Amino acid sequence: MSYIAQNINRIRQRIPQKVELVCVSKYFPIESIREAYNAGERLFGESRVQELTVKATELPSDIRWQFIGHLQTNKVKAVVRIADMIQSVDSVHLLDTIEREAATIGKKQKCLLEIHIAQEESKTGFSPHEFAELMRNTDWGKYPHVQICGLMGMASNTDNQDQIRNDFKLLKTLADMSALRT
Repeated sequence: MSYIAQNINRIRQRIPQKVELVCVSKYFPIESIREAYNAGERLFGESRVQELTVKATELPSDIRWQFIGHLQTNKVKAVVRIADMIQSVDSVHLLDTIEREAATIGKKQKCLLEIHIAQEESKTGFSPHEFAELMRNTDWGKYPHVQICGLMGMASNTDNQDQIRNDFKLLKTLADMSALRT
């Protein structure tokens, strides 16, 4: 058994069965992804559009791809054609672009709204205030080709476990307030 298969088996034993594991395959060669695939994995995450495009054409078609990085609007068309889910919708403009591209191909695009919960400014996403406004003022009927599946956020880059817990508590509070539950 390969190191990758052993690692996947070890992780699978530690997480509940209902948890869906996303294998982050960014920067990994196709051979490594194929090893994870052969170990039973079918859900992979990519953060670069070019890598996603190449890997999606060279690997089995039953892989479900998730786009996990910052997505520029000029690359939405390529991602919508491949990705099962876009995890990083961080603006209304991006949401509008995803709706247009998904409508073009008749797809219902699954998305997560990215909330800026970290203490550092380098992270992206809706601020908690912007998110509350989005939930309060958005006519979701104008997004028939987008399915909001929940929220995502990147915790502060720190060793302070209390800060990390507080970041994710904020995200959970926002999800509960908005009735977005996966």
